[in-house]
Amino acid sequence: MPHFSHDALQLAYLDEGPRQGPPVLLVHGFASNGQVNWIGPGWVDTLTKAGYRAIALDNRGHGDSDKPHDPSAYTPERMAGDAVALLDHLEIGRAHLFGYSMGARICAFAALGHGARVQSLVFGGLGIGMVEGVGEWDAIADALLAPSIDDVTHERGRMFRAFADQTGSDRIALAACIQSSRTLLTPEQMGEIAAPALIGVGTRDDIAGAPGPLAALMRDARAFDIERRDHMLAVGDRTFKAAVLDFLAAQQGP
Repeated sequence: MPHFSHDALQLAYLDEGPRQGPPVLLVHGFASNGQVNWIGPGWVDTLTKAGYRAIALDNRGHGDSDKPHDPSAYTPERMAGDAVALLDHLEIGRAHLFGYSMGARICAFAALGHGARVQSLVFGGLGIGMVEGVGEWDAIADALLAPSIDDVTHERGRMFRAFADQTGSDRIALAACIQSSRTLLTPEQMGEIAAPALIGVGTRDDIAGAPGPLAALMRDARAFDIERRDHMLAVGDRTFKAAVLDFLAAQQGP
């Protein structure tokens, strides 16, 4: 993967599809990376076949990007800055931003701080939890720092620890990330976001919070229920892909 420099870090990304196609910047979730979140579930293939330029960032602390161990490196504002800096690096003025879980929060902060760069938003795997919180992050941090997964009894902590082990992640960096990246947005902040948005959450997702209440706080947003999918499986759902493609097409104009 190529890299670019921002905020004294080297950050990895991929850039696929037609260069003249409408750009879609993909921002993955916590403990994941571009390969796991976007290539494996078929998003890069889906978008590029539809004529879009698919750009996926490995967030700081994840994948092939640098992994600082200082929690102050992982505020949503700094991580949103990475996403906008990638657009600068690729000389892209505006893009559709698509984030999953933590990536959705990062995209929301990007829209708040850099609204002129955001053509539209897709939030996957995070609904009203973006405002109300999703809980249990301290237990997840403890699970990441445990000597062995065998020492972890907390159910959700064990799930994230297993995922981190599966992806070969730097668990100290992830624990630092989880301390600082979970800043909530206020209802007023959500109401300030002008870009049209699609919010997709699995009906069996017990992490994200419902999409409808979040959409109701925004100026131009609609909710999409990803039927019979939990937090891990919703990302690759074919009905979600179809809804996202329909939404993106509607943002392109005549």
